[in-house]
This record gives sequence, structure tokens and C-alpha cells, in this order.
Amino acid sequence: MNPKASKENLEKLNIEQHEVNSSWNFTLRKGIMKTYLLETAGALQQPQASAVLAFSRKKDQLAAQGNQSMAERADLEKLIGKNNQQMAEDNNRNFARFMESVFTSYHPEVLVETVLWVFRTYRAHGFHATYWAANLNVWVEMLKKELQEDDYNSLYPFYNWLIIHIPICVKLTDQVPGKGSSDARHPD
Repeated sequence: MNPKASKENLEKLNIEQHEVNSSWNFTLRKGIMKTYLLETAGALQQPQASAVLAFSRKKDQLAAQGNQSMAERADLEKLIGKNNQQMAEDNNRNFARFMESVFTSYHPEVLVETVLWVFRTYRAHGFHATYWAANLNVWVEMLKKELQEDDYNSLYPFYNWLIIHIPICVKLTDQVPGKGSSDARHPD
């Protein structure tokens, strides 16, 4: 038996085992984080009917205002990447419709799965994780200004949930270690 060959095989086996362990640990952590998202989303309460109606009446106006506010930002390209303004505007319109559906018929699993899909998809197109904090803060300010206090208070927990869970959504939509991150081109 060639001692050098055995050492090389052992080193290769150790590297492969480390990759398996790292991948397994990463997958386990992701499972725990996703369970946490589902549990915290499950604690959100269906908004009151008046709030849903008020939001539904203003959602298109709010999406347009949000697009205008974001377009005025000097750092927009840093947040969304090059040539993605139309995609960001489409996102705001779709976001308004999605939130209306969430408010109308709330299912925590739909919220979590859709949010993770959005993070994964938009980050793959060059959006930075910081985009969501900026955009969601715009939405919170618009809702505060445009809705009655009771209606705002009924909807705000959903936006707050989205804002405080951005870091977990980023982690859950990162690639497996060693395979690259979808934000690798655009570090935050």
C-alpha cells in the first residue's frame, strides 16, 4: 500500500465529510429558521375588515406613490442593481396585490413561502437585501399617512413582521456554503 495514496485518500475523505457536515448543518439551520418564520407568521392576526377595505381602495395609489418615492432615491441602483427599475416598480404593484390577498384570506404558509420566493428571485436579478428595508419603510410611512389609525394598526403587524425578518429571509435564500450566494455579486 502506498502511504502517500492513503494519506491523499484520507484527506479527500475528510474534505468530503466536512462538506457533508457543513451542508447538513446549513440545511438544519435553514429548517430551524423556516420553522421560526412559520411560527411567528402564525401569530399574526387577520386584519379587521375595515382595514382591508381601506387598503384595497388605496392599494394602486400606494403602489404608485411607493414607486415614486423609491425612484427619487439617489441610491436606487445600489438597492436594485442596474436596469432593474421596471422590475422594482412591478414588484411594488404586485406587492400591493399580494398584501391585499394576505389581508383578505390570511395563511401564514403562503406569506412565508411567497416572501422567500421573492427574496430568492429578486436577489438573483441583482436586488440587494437592503432594498426590502428601504421599500418596506416607505410602505409603512405611506400607510401611516393614508389610513385611519385603527386601520393602520390592524395592518402594521404584517409590515413589521416583514421588516424584522429580513435577515432571516436573506439567510434562508442564500445558497449552500461553497456554492456561492445569490448576493455574491452585490455584497451588502
